[in-house]
Amino acid sequence: MNLKVPQWLLWAREIQAIAQTGNTYAHDDYQRERYQRLQEIAAEMIAFHTQYPQNEIVPAFDIQKGYATPKVDVRSAVFQDQKLLFVREIADGGWTLPGGWADVGDVPSQAAEREVLEESGYIVRASRVIGIYDANRSGPLELFHAYKIVFLCELLGGAPMPGMETSAVGFFSLDELPERLSGERTLPRHIQDAFACLNNPDLRTVFD
Repeated sequence: MNLKVPQWLLWAREIQAIAQTGNTYAHDDYQRERYQRLQEIAAEMIAFHTQYPQNEIVPAFDIQKGYATPKVDVRSAVFQDQKLLFVREIADGGWTLPGGWADVGDVPSQAAEREVLEESGYIVRASRVIGIYDANRSGPLELFHAYKIVFLCELLGGAPMPGMETSAVGFFSLDELPERLSGERTLPRHIQDAFACLNNPDLRTVFD
């Protein structure tokens, strides 16, 4: 089931995107001042509805440059004996499919493979796309719109080894999943689609 994004967040994201793109193509200080004010309004809206102070939101907006587009999150579904690989995030203690933000210049599948190695110690090869999702992230990252790409990956080798951002690694069956998932990083929908893809190779890629 898709999470319902609150209308105020949709408005704030759109206002911030207009401000960011406008600033990129502004021709004079007057235009830049107007777009800066739009960005401040977006920050005020988010600060009003969340626990994040405005003076922390504005710098996060300022980092974003150029034409505003959604961020891309890559996740990997790795199976061993009908069990799915999860890593536990240090940040919140929840479990998630290994993955993270794709870096500029990344090939998406290679980014997913790298994240698995860095977060779990396992070497994998991406074999197909399970789904492409409209992602609503938790924490400070909820400020920005994001897409999530989940890859089905073949386990090639390696050994369980938590990374800098993870504290544990484990494989879980569908009827013994971790009780606590890590925010919006991995949702039940992504897990269900991963098992469905494993058990039905002819299943079509899921997309929003």
